[in-house]
Amino acid sequence: MKIQRLGAMASLALVGSIALAGCGSDDNSGDSAAADSTASASSSSDCFDGTLNAEGSSAQKNAFEEVSAAFSEKCTGATINYNPTGSGAGIKQFIGGQVDFAGSDSSLKTEEKDGKIESKDAEAACGSPAWNIPMVTGPIAVAYNVKGVDKLTLTPAVAGDIFSGVITTWNDPKIAAVNSGVTLPATDIKVFFRSDESGTTENFTKYLKAASAANWAGEPSKKWTGKGEGKEKSSGVTEGVKSTDGGITYVEWSYAKEASLGVAQIDNGAGAVELNSESVGKAVATAKQTGTGNDLALKLDYATKEAGAYPINLVTYEIVCSKGKDAEKQKNIKAFLKFFASEDAQKVIEEVGYAPLPAEVQTKVEAAIEAIS
Repeated sequence: MKIQRLGAMASLALVGSIALAGCGSDDNSGDSAAADSTASASSSSDCFDGTLNAEGSSAQKNAFEEVSAAFSEKCTGATINYNPTGSGAGIKQFIGGQVDFAGSDSSLKTEEKDGKIESKDAEAACGSPAWNIPMVTGPIAVAYNVKGVDKLTLTPAVAGDIFSGVITTWNDPKIAAVNSGVTLPATDIKVFFRSDESGTTENFTKYLKAASAANWAGEPSKKWTGKGEGKEKSSGVTEGVKSTDGGITYVEWSYAKEASLGVAQIDNGAGAVELNSESVGKAVATAKQTGTGNDLALKLDYATKEAGAYPINLVTYEIVCSKGKDAEKQKNIKAFLKFFASEDAQKVIEEVGYAPLPAEVQTKVEAAIEAIS
């Protein structure tokens, strides 16, 4: 249903009622007459015939499938394939030249790890700098399934103790202390974590480290170092919690919503904050750019105590060559990403559990996409 809705929006764009960002058009002059001309252009000039292959973050899977299906409906000669194998695998495939671009929940590493520097390896593969372009804002839900508990609040300290195995039952006094009035059962806590290398894991452990260092000893990493039972991909941990009374995990909001799991409110020190688009946008809008120019790597403030800001977020980047060896392929990537970054596409992915890019970020994204060559 939602794919059809976004497809309908795309079709309207072709007749000028929505000025999507070109879908392959290079006319970005800002002149209103030119914009009207672009908006009313035929589908043959707005689209391309061909296939793009991407791989990586499972966090953006639902959003990517929503948008790629709509793009293919609008541009019938285009096929966009996405393999949600995880951020680590996507980056490796991109560097290896096996995919046209990658999806990753963390930007390319600029420091050496295991004898390699991801950003340098990607630049060598591209023959030009690789850019991190934020496209999907995926809040990380602390999702749970506890019979009789419809509302739950967690602090960073309590979350750190749960995921490190210090707190083992749901009626633990530490949980009860931040959930006044909630009847908590003596059910054992069952933690599920991502067994594959995951940008979601890295971002969640960044949160635990930044907001609760005293309760979380591990360093941020794509590999889980806490306690629990491992499951592959976002779908695996979601199913683990859904089928287990007492289950808890960290997973993208879209998966938690789809599975009708409970989602904890997070109190970083300024009061409990519900996960919603507004609270996520408030947090992401304050992110600082750590990349230079059109490399839009961002640093989120996981320890923020700003009232109403939901602190556990990830940004999924589309990792692309700034200037590719195949000009036609680059033009096609640019077309698809313009569509993905459009205001209307961002609004629709919100319906399946994502937050639209804040205006401050979206403006930079559009400029970066335009600069791809």
